[in-house]
Amino acid sequence: MTERYSFFSLVRHAVNARRPWSRALCRPTLRNAYEVVIIGGGGHGLATAYFLAKEHGLRSVAVLERGAIGQGNSGRNTQVVRSDYYHLASSKFFDRSLQLYEGLSRELNYNIMLSQRGKISLAHSPHEMELARRTVNAIRMNGVDAEIVTASELAKLEPTLNLDCRIPIEGAAVQWRGGIARHDGVVWGFARAAGALGVDIVQGCEVTGFRIEGGRVRGVETTQGPVAASRVMIAVAGHSSELARKAGLRLPIQSTCLQAMVTEPVKPLIAHVLASAGIHVYVSQTARGEIVIGGGTDVFASYAQRGGLPVFEANAQAAVELFPCLSRLRVMRQWAGVTDITPDTSPIMGKTPVKDLFISAGWGTGGYKAIPAGGETMAWTLANGEPHEMIRAFGLERFTTGALVDEGAASGVAH
Repeated sequence: MTERYSFFSLVRHAVNARRPWSRALCRPTLRNAYEVVIIGGGGHGLATAYFLAKEHGLRSVAVLERGAIGQGNSGRNTQVVRSDYYHLASSKFFDRSLQLYEGLSRELNYNIMLSQRGKISLAHSPHEMELARRTVNAIRMNGVDAEIVTASELAKLEPTLNLDCRIPIEGAAVQWRGGIARHDGVVWGFARAAGALGVDIVQGCEVTGFRIEGGRVRGVETTQGPVAASRVMIAVAGHSSELARKAGLRLPIQSTCLQAMVTEPVKPLIAHVLASAGIHVYVSQTARGEIVIGGGTDVFASYAQRGGLPVFEANAQAAVELFPCLSRLRVMRQWAGVTDITPDTSPIMGKTPVKDLFISAGWGTGGYKAIPAGGETMAWTLANGEPHEMIRAFGLERFTTGALVDEGAASGVAH
């Protein structure tokens, strides 16, 4: 049985050092059949499994991960959480996700280190300031917090910010509830909680194909043998189109590389998450003192989980443009993830043309912030066989009807 973390359990283990902590995650043996099989052990797959077990009472659930949980995009992002989206459908969905993040540590009994320090979107011209005002008005009409700050107010919020950079800063739009959360805390929190409810999380198990009969999915083929299932969900981020192709589906997705890096740790220097679409960079500081730097995706399609020197240099130059004091810091680590981007930069969620085969894909650069609400709504969809009201606008059929949800502007600088 999974041990509950608390102050008193910490004291008990401190007093009795010989008493080992229970395993955070068991290693179950893959069974021949499940009610639901979820392909992908990242945040979305694990969150869906957790909510299926907790909210809908489904215990015959398997999460199949070809590697180790959280080593895909869930562990290769920059931890930003926010809900300042323009369209009502996106705004409602991402704000629900942020609301869930706000109570997630207590919900999962696992510290996700949520820091709602505020997310600041910089404007570099009067024209950009006017767009920021219109966007803030739209976001507030959607019921989400947002406001405009002037350049002088920015100087007080971020004293080391270079307001007279290459493209001078006129002001910014701010969502104060935005911030960062520890990505491996989110992954392990959902995995531990789902496992405690009876979900089988099977690592090192790659899905190689689907068993489809009469237009209905009957199970999957894996490297550990066939598995029967009444319902199957695809949640494999950048490799969604490749896996869907094995079920005879062609998805409107382009996969490309998105990279980021962190510097050596320093004392508190940057208090907020700052993003600049004009200079094309975003920066924040972790609890350990590292400066996280990211930018845009590569301009060509790729499945490589590694970056390239041109983007690396561009991100570093842009960060130093905003914060000249970063110029002396050494870069300690660099990484990349494979993003799956749709034509309207909004996700694909819900049913597919293959009956009982569901999908959560096309998250592009915004999948991490959507994990809690993505899991909650997809669990409801799997349990009821119909899309949750909150995700109906994100169905695959919108690419034939033309009812797109274009969030290219809100996606901004790829975070």
